[in-house]
Amino acid sequence: MAAVADRKPGAAEAFANEFGVAKWYPSHQDLLNDSAIDAVAVITSTSTHKEVVIDAARSGKAIFCEKPISLTLEDAQEMIRAAAAKGVFFQMAFQRRFDAGYLAARRKLEAGAIGDPVMFTSISRDPYPPPLEFCDPRVSGGLIADMGVHDFDVGRMYMGDVRRVHAIGGTLAYPEMKSVGDIDNAVVDLVFQSGALGVVQLSRNAAWGYDIRGELWGTKGSIQIGYYRQTPILMMTSEGITHDAVPYFMERFETAYLTQIQDFADHVRKGLPPSITAADAVAALRISLAANQSMREGRPVDL
Repeated sequence: MAAVADRKPGAAEAFANEFGVAKWYPSHQDLLNDSAIDAVAVITSTSTHKEVVIDAARSGKAIFCEKPISLTLEDAQEMIRAAAAKGVFFQMAFQRRFDAGYLAARRKLEAGAIGDPVMFTSISRDPYPPPLEFCDPRVSGGLIADMGVHDFDVGRMYMGDVRRVHAIGGTLAYPEMKSVGDIDNAVVDLVFQSGALGVVQLSRNAAWGYDIRGELWGTKGSIQIGYYRQTPILMMTSEGITHDAVPYFMERFETAYLTQIQDFADHVRKGLPPSITAADAVAALRISLAANQSMREGRPVDL
């Protein structure tokens, strides 16, 4: 049995009709009261995660929650305690951990293919910004928390925990973002507990396409992750050599998204622990919050 819920009038019904979903509800509480539903995916705005996850935990449903886990560490801890009190399955969503490129890089790194890792670089650039109301840090957490949390998570996956962050950012391409207090470009320097270094670049104005890449630099070599070209062809004419670009996140991470939700379902059915825990999400959120503090105060922040 599948169902969908959305507070926006008509949204759940329209979604259900378009994708053949059996049931639709005007609120998440109504869906949670459906005894035929065993598990829920929380893909609401970050500002609502706490309410929805706690309600889902109290209903005894297995929970899959989109990133970031919440807007504050206090809210995240409340969510974790609610899930633990009911003993429900609670998995976080970080689809890059299920992407073939990021996974292959992890295997190579763990096999010692590039020696000891000394530098991590991660680039996340959207072709355009989301709606202004979503950019509001009170709703999504803003550029660094909502977008950069992916980079901080994979940084931890490769390099371990972060010791210090130093962030700079600005509203440089979309001045209207100033009205909600968000930025559209940022650079975050990281120092990991091992002493290794990291750089995260974030942008909302990659006008030519979706740019998600990474690099691991080691004592014996490096690994590059990601690609510019979506279709494996080059056009070569007298005017030059050209190719297309990755359009947006669904095209780039379609397989990773499907693998991630299948992993969630498999682990719930088999009684296995979550692949990505709430503790992973809290660690990434902690880096995001420290980076925002660093940017506001103009200084490095220790975690």
